[in-house]
Amino acid sequence: MKAALAQVTENTHLYGNTYVTWFAAPKLAQGAVPGQFIMLRTVAPEPGGAVPHDPLLPRPMSLHRLREGKNGGEWSILYDDVGRGTEWLASRRPGDLVSCWGPLGRGYSVRATSQQLLLIAGGIGVAPLIWLAEQAIENGKSVTLILGGRSARQIYPASELPPEVEVVVTTEDGSLGQRGLATEAFSQHLEWCDQAFACGPNAMFETMAASLRASRVRRPVQVLMEEGMGCGTGICYGCAVETRRGMRLVCKDGPMFELRDVF
Repeated sequence: MKAALAQVTENTHLYGNTYVTWFAAPKLAQGAVPGQFIMLRTVAPEPGGAVPHDPLLPRPMSLHRLREGKNGGEWSILYDDVGRGTEWLASRRPGDLVSCWGPLGRGYSVRATSQQLLLIAGGIGVAPLIWLAEQAIENGKSVTLILGGRSARQIYPASELPPEVEVVVTTEDGSLGQRGLATEAFSQHLEWCDQAFACGPNAMFETMAASLRASRVRRPVQVLMEEGMGCGTGICYGCAVETRRGMRLVCKDGPMFELRDVF
């Protein structure tokens, strides 16, 4: 784990109430894999290095994408503006500094023998899956990405994805793609894939686990758990979850877990 004051290089309203913010702090992403996260303290550092404490807790954010910037490597986060912390992030401008530490946690692990990958995103859960999709395409994998949301306003733009990715869109109100849930499309594509990867709310994972148990096929499914975190390093024990292997910490033992181990 490394800590740094990351400089904002770009902040863009992408769709709905969703923003993507790019940072120049390459050492924070060194050695990282899709599914790992960064902790960001959503308050501006004061002169002399003092850090205010409102909001008190930092925010865990999945690494979204990587790119080469003007002065070296850059990484981004994708998030919805839903509260004080994310409202503060959405208002950052190029040159602003944000206190960060990472990379943290365990990310996705693609098996060498897996050729056909199924990715399932519930709402803003798409954030870590974009990097995974890009990396998989670079490695010659076939990728199908299921994007689910309540309406078209919650769907990540397909134009931002590599053209080789097959995109399946589901919306609950039918305003874009298929009317229905991402979990329904998951069941339809399960037999096709060698391995599946998901990020979204726990209710989505519970439905996916039920579909997996009812299916005649058995496929390894990795999910990223979302829990409130106070530290991101395993000190505060605020993100403990019960698994088949006992109590585990999302920040340290996860956020990636095998679906059947938790649900």
